[in-house]
Amino acid sequence: MSITTIDGKRFAQMVSQGASLLSVNAKVVDALNVFPVPDGDTGTNMNLSMTSGAKEVQTNTQAHIGKVGIALSRGLLMGARGNSGVILSQLFRGFAKSIETKETIGAEEFAKAFQAGVDTAYKAVMKPVEGTILTVAKDAAKKAVEAAKTETDLVKVMTAVVEEAHASLNRTPDLLPVLKEVGVVDSGGQGLVYVYEGFLAELKGEKVAGTPSVPPMSELVNAEHHKNAQSHMNTEDIEYGYCTEFMVRFEEGKQPFSEENFRQELSKHGDSLLVVSDDDLVKVHIHAEYPGDVLSYGQKYGSLINMKIENMRQQHTSLVGESRSKQGEPKKEKQKYGVIAVSMGQGIAELFKSIGVDEVIEGGQTMNPSTEDIVSSIKSVNADHVIILPNNSNIVMAANQAASVVENNVIVIPSKTVPQGMAAMLAFNPEDDAEQTEKALNEALKHVKSGQITYAVRDTQIDGLDIAKNDFMGISDGKIVTKGSTQIEAARNLLDLMMSDEDEILTILCGEDAKQDETDELAAYIEEKFPDAELEIHRGDQPLYSYIFSIE
Repeated sequence: MSITTIDGKRFAQMVSQGASLLSVNAKVVDALNVFPVPDGDTGTNMNLSMTSGAKEVQTNTQAHIGKVGIALSRGLLMGARGNSGVILSQLFRGFAKSIETKETIGAEEFAKAFQAGVDTAYKAVMKPVEGTILTVAKDAAKKAVEAAKTETDLVKVMTAVVEEAHASLNRTPDLLPVLKEVGVVDSGGQGLVYVYEGFLAELKGEKVAGTPSVPPMSELVNAEHHKNAQSHMNTEDIEYGYCTEFMVRFEEGKQPFSEENFRQELSKHGDSLLVVSDDDLVKVHIHAEYPGDVLSYGQKYGSLINMKIENMRQQHTSLVGESRSKQGEPKKEKQKYGVIAVSMGQGIAELFKSIGVDEVIEGGQTMNPSTEDIVSSIKSVNADHVIILPNNSNIVMAANQAASVVENNVIVIPSKTVPQGMAAMLAFNPEDDAEQTEKALNEALKHVKSGQITYAVRDTQIDGLDIAKNDFMGISDGKIVTKGSTQIEAARNLLDLMMSDEDEILTILCGEDAKQDETDELAAYIEEKFPDAELEIHRGDQPLYSYIFSIE
């Protein structure tokens, strides 16, 4: 039987199936990451992003497909992690915008929505790269538009989308030489194919294996709260003791809603405030001392749904000795600048704090913070100008997306490594105006070289190097340039390639896997081989990367 129209309830099921199929195959997508490093995370990022969207759809399922689409867009926007997650959110942001006024859609509108998503995603990426998820989405959307010209059956249109997405995915190695060299297809493109396959399964009346692994709202809103490295504090210092989350579904006859006024009024009741709204409802996250007052205020606009209140003092007490929550930090007076850095490892976090960073979000390759995590940190810094140092190429887009949804003046410095982030902080002068600051920090990124030592998780051949599983690899500014059978061998090889006569300072951040005797041996090698370089060694405690080198 053909399907000529779909409504919101059917589309919600398509989203659920797409999230399910992506979820059960997240590790497959992770394994397609080009570099054989132990923290390939495209599948993880796309899964967390898509399940955030699916969670929002589950709580807003209705017959009006436009409103379900907006719910998906909203959930993806705030849950987006990593470049792949941000691009996925932009694809469905454009998709949702295209159908937002529709109660149901047919084949032609469905196809146009795919194309609108591609247009939005390409605009969001500063330098689009072909052979990636963008290409797969573009080719699939083009096929959808072609199919819809002669076909009214949505099953057949979606079948054409999936078939072309597969074909485009298989062509990605021809567009990106590094994919062909390593022998894989694009990981983000593969993740998108799983989502589209889930859509098709629902339209055909089939069920995919598994269920969506949708984390509870508390995990999605505060995924990093329990892991922030900077929040060393006493339970009694928590000023606002209750993490309060709820939604308000607007009702006729209630007070007219203005997001600006709503946010301004709620800010009087606590901190870490996050407000996201559309035509039908508003989602709120706030740390408040009197949550009842907050809920009462929300009721002025409509009915309360999805309420959750957690006692953070009780949580903090139970977490003493473990990773601590940043939720209860005392409210700070507003300052001119606030700086947020993303990093992994307690030692690195302490180094960032020591050179002026106000807040450290624990994250990196192994766990990219979501847009919402970054937004929460922006709110808690309480500054006229907020500087974000992502310190990872896969977090820059999420940082930019977070900056776009807040009212604060946010400056994203596109640092791709921890050494770049530290170089930027050392160039930071709080007396400069915002324009001077942005220019100086961006300039600082150009004057530091970054190196890393980690191990291979699989055999591969890349850039002329034959790498075996468990080999140690030397990475220079994002490119694998050498290997070794031991960490020390790889480290020596990497430094031999990276160091020049002009370099004056070499800083080493030692990771969890760096042994003291090996570090001593490496220091002796450096002093002998590069006697004119000033050597600094710090405990970074970062996982997976035994050594991080900063060369200036």
